[in-house]
Amino acid sequence: MSNIFKCFLLFSLFIFTSNLFGQKKFSISGYLKDESNGESLIGATVSVADTTGRGTATNVYGFYSLSLPEGKYIINFSYVGFATIAKEVILDHDLELNLAMGAGATLMEEFVVTQERLDKNVSSTEMGTEELTTDRIKSIPAFMGEVDIIKALQLLPGVQAAGEGNSGLYVRGGGPDQNLVLLDDAIVYNTGHLFGFFSVFNADAVKSTTLIKGGMPASYGGRISSVIDISMKEGNNKKFAFEGGIGLISSRFTLEGPIKKDKSSFLISARRTYAFDLAQPLIKKTDFAGTNYNFYDLNLKWNYIFSQKDRLFVSGYFGRDVFVYNSNKNATSIKIPWGNATSTVRWNHLFNDKLFMNTLFVFNNYKFKFQGAQEDFSFEANSGVRDFNLKFAFDYFANPKHQIKFGYDYTFHTFTPTTASAKSGETSFESNQSKKHAHEMALYVSDEWDISTRVKLDYGIRLSLFQHTGPFTEYVGGAIAPDTIVTPVLQPLKTYAFPEPRFALRVGIDDQSSFKTGLTANAQYVHLVSSSNSTLPTDVWVPSTRNVKPQLGLQYSAGYFRNFKDNTYETSVEVYYKEMWNQIEFGDSYVQELNEDIEKGYVFGRGRSYGLELFVKKRVGKINGWVGYTWSKTTRQFDNLNEGKTFSARFDRTHDVSVNLVYDINKHWSLGATWVFATGNAFTLPTERYFIEFGIVTGYGERNAYRMPSYHRMDFSVTWKPNLKPQKRFKSSYNFSIYNVYNRKNTYFIYYKVEGDVITGDLTTKAIKVSIFPIIPSITWNFKF
Repeated sequence: MSNIFKCFLLFSLFIFTSNLFGQKKFSISGYLKDESNGESLIGATVSVADTTGRGTATNVYGFYSLSLPEGKYIINFSYVGFATIAKEVILDHDLELNLAMGAGATLMEEFVVTQERLDKNVSSTEMGTEELTTDRIKSIPAFMGEVDIIKALQLLPGVQAAGEGNSGLYVRGGGPDQNLVLLDDAIVYNTGHLFGFFSVFNADAVKSTTLIKGGMPASYGGRISSVIDISMKEGNNKKFAFEGGIGLISSRFTLEGPIKKDKSSFLISARRTYAFDLAQPLIKKTDFAGTNYNFYDLNLKWNYIFSQKDRLFVSGYFGRDVFVYNSNKNATSIKIPWGNATSTVRWNHLFNDKLFMNTLFVFNNYKFKFQGAQEDFSFEANSGVRDFNLKFAFDYFANPKHQIKFGYDYTFHTFTPTTASAKSGETSFESNQSKKHAHEMALYVSDEWDISTRVKLDYGIRLSLFQHTGPFTEYVGGAIAPDTIVTPVLQPLKTYAFPEPRFALRVGIDDQSSFKTGLTANAQYVHLVSSSNSTLPTDVWVPSTRNVKPQLGLQYSAGYFRNFKDNTYETSVEVYYKEMWNQIEFGDSYVQELNEDIEKGYVFGRGRSYGLELFVKKRVGKINGWVGYTWSKTTRQFDNLNEGKTFSARFDRTHDVSVNLVYDINKHWSLGATWVFATGNAFTLPTERYFIEFGIVTGYGERNAYRMPSYHRMDFSVTWKPNLKPQKRFKSSYNFSIYNVYNRKNTYFIYYKVEGDVITGDLTTKAIKVSIFPIIPSITWNFKF
């Protein structure tokens, strides 16, 4: 490890001193905000109006800093959907300039509106990165009227849905657990409600969503596939606002406003389902009286601006699903609650006009519980994961050619395996599974270097370390009277460390096009192994240990990017190749025994994925949207599965097409449409059945050698906004949507029915395809005042 840290220090010294000497320079810095509500503008462009290409972008808190030689400049400030502002400055000293940007109706004196549009698609080093605003997500036809951030991401090339109506994601050949999902920097371990059919993110509380599927920056780590970074709104610090919606299965509301105008604000956003509550009068008359299901989400946020140098943000998310099943006839009752709780405290400090610091303390807790009873027998099972996380992140705006990021990240994990207890009469049982504890930490540094107007390089390294530590009690020797090995507190059991280099290069061909390439290496130390096609609340997160090695990923990518018609149309062609090591699956026919550590049922192998992605996007105009196409191949190879032969991953899909269009007819009416097509999921087919002592035994063919029928579906929505007069504070809209417009019977799963006489051996087997979602209309009333 000493050599790795020496390399880290040398690398840091190089990038900090590479431009130490030169012409005397001054800085212009400040914050950019939305003038209507005070929200920070993330990724806004600040550039010099000349041909040198000098410029920068605001960070996630709206802060920018641009260092220039002494002189007179015109500085352009631009952001998608806002009027571009130009400011003439004489830079003979360090200048602080905070701006509130608007739609162009009212601008400060000395500012002018320009018609420039952002060309980030071709000018940045970013590849495989998409940013979606909440307004854009809300324009997409929604399943059962529920606006869903994760389902919107499924429409992008390189991203595949876990299944019909499901909120799971497979990104460039990676599994659902290989996505780093963040909500205000807090990891969300379970992203789905209703066993995955809805995501846990209430769109009314979300400001922006960023997907990174290639070229992951060094500031992110812990997963080998992608990053989904979701930022909550900060709360309107100008005026009070209330919005919400009432749908067929749930309702929601959001309240935000200033505590002290322009200094402090708050946000409260909540959502809850009630479909089963409304059905209770009917259920009470049946044998299933008391059966119910609901989920809720609660988002909270508060912030305070102490000064231009210090700002404090506190946010939290609390979500829960509760499923209750009762059968009076069988004297059976089941209750399954599960959910996430996260909290984030962030302190922004500006040391000077070039150095910005973000300090975070994050807590998150995911819990799952199963409680069941039948007559005098009762059973309970619990599992979960809890994290305490501390981060220090620095942005150093060295000069127009170098923007340096560096930081430190530490997490203390506590993993609760599936612990079970049961009681029957006077007899009771309790499993002896021990919690697992681990330290995870990382140092990172990166430099975004504008080598010339045509060439830009973003390079960096992340040094990660993971240590499984005590207290831990290991049980060996079987379920009955096992022997124990006790490891005391803080004593290491196993330590892993890996360097994770990151590299992205952009070469401009002309003003409208560029070529990009990149390399990303990642290590993943926590894992979720599932036997289903998506993550379920019953799945258990486990750490890397002596037996479970970290998953490793190495991705190469390259692409050609071109914009047309003054950046109205964005197009790209990307190719990628990804190698994955230490992939984890359950062994064939594995059944966990009592008191047995679940990791003993794992087998390990390699993965490979490669593909081609085409993307065309129209950003502005009455008709806007995108078309995406992916051709890909994803395989796995395990010595202990499929006789050691390579097989298709269950989420391997050769072809994947998505079309999303929005047509704003006028101020009152807009239309939305989505069409998707995908090659059917891979599955393993039973190929033979035979008798052993009058019992039917099924034999299977090669793993995932067969395909379900191709999947395709169209959704459609109409939005009507009747109240648009400026003098009216209360505004509302109605959204009518249809899921699966032409009632396609897409196969959700296949089961096999055996008919005939076991004694005579006269049997036939039928494969039955099951579809669950026909055409589904819905209506939602949204309001705001």
